[in-house]
Amino acid sequence: MSIKDDIRPISYIKANAAEVLNQVNESRRPVYVTQNGEAKAVLLDTESYEKMKNTLGLLKLLTQGESDIVNGNALSQDDFF
Repeated sequence: MSIKDDIRPISYIKANAAEVLNQVNESRRPVYVTQNGEAKAVLLDTESYEKMKNTLGLLKLLTQGESDIVNGNALSQDDFF
């Protein structure tokens, strides 16, 4: 299945909301919503959304840790233990 199959105009979403929600929940693939030919939103199942939020939270922690190391706000392993 290609991403083209997951792009839908807002008018299609309005007319087929239940079908689109079933598609998103069964396939776990996002549906891209367009309006006037431009991408405006993404529909995502709740499980995938929660996983994405958790992943972003972990990446944020890693970025903060790397920043602390660069700025000298970290202890050596020996000092820590």
